[in-house]
Amino acid sequence: MPLGPAPLDVLRERVNRWYAQAGRDLPWRDPDCSPWGILLSEVMAQQTPLSRVEPVWRAWMTRWPTPGALAAAAPGDAVRAWGRLGYPRRALRLHEAATVIVERHGGAVPRTPAELLDLPGVGAYTAAAVACFAFGIPEVVVDTNVRRVLARTLEGKAFPHVTLTRREMELATSAMPPQRHTARAAREEANIWNVAVMELGALVCVARGPRCEECPIADLCAWNVSGRPAHEGPPRRGQAWHGTDRQVRGEILRRLRDEHRALPLAALEDAGPNVVQVMRCLDSLVADGLVEPLSRRRFRLPA
Repeated sequence: MPLGPAPLDVLRERVNRWYAQAGRDLPWRDPDCSPWGILLSEVMAQQTPLSRVEPVWRAWMTRWPTPGALAAAAPGDAVRAWGRLGYPRRALRLHEAATVIVERHGGAVPRTPAELLDLPGVGAYTAAAVACFAFGIPEVVVDTNVRRVLARTLEGKAFPHVTLTRREMELATSAMPPQRHTARAAREEANIWNVAVMELGALVCVARGPRCEECPIADLCAWNVSGRPAHEGPPRRGQAWHGTDRQVRGEILRRLRDEHRALPLAALEDAGPNVVQVMRCLDSLVADGLVEPLSRRRFRLPA
């Protein structure tokens, strides 16, 4: 059963105090970080460990410190600079988003979730996160880490549902700090809580091997108090990698990034276990706009 109002106050206070001591010092959490830097970080961090994100984020911010700087570059430059973060379509969507920001918003990242949702590659989570962390709007920010913490703490379940449900969104909304006397106080408390509970899920209340002995709310956690019952839902399997289309697509892009020039098909045909799979992956990269086909069966990153 969900905890009552008083335990929620205690839960928030403890999590926020833990975050003040244990939260990671990440560049996009700096108060001086621009909204553009925060938008970059949120897109880059989708399904990607932050340890891999930070060096790429720093490189992008040095090279393209504003949306206008990225919009002026070639899309292929964004794909090349994306490196091996994975899911490289995010690089193209960021380039498209930068172009929209320049054309429709005068080069400034829009403030409201509705405007942010209109940007290419920005979904509900990213729109809420940027609105909250960049502009202090007290949105409910719900990622996988937040869902896991709330499922365990408030519902006594080992894991949340595979996909975000209305019930989980309602739960996250109920866990937000109540509105205080001033809008500024409400913004500050929402911002701190959102990032603090997310960080707790990333560092302590992890999916495998949760470190309950380090958790500041272990005695308030319904799942921990009830003896950590096993997950009763469908099996949660990790994503395969070796031999998959994702791996082959990544290898094709790596070769094109490293060469800085168009490559003939012959230079790509051994990028996977067999030519049929390579051609399928190459076709999908062309369809996604990540690879540009040229004459004489040559390919390059988009110009």
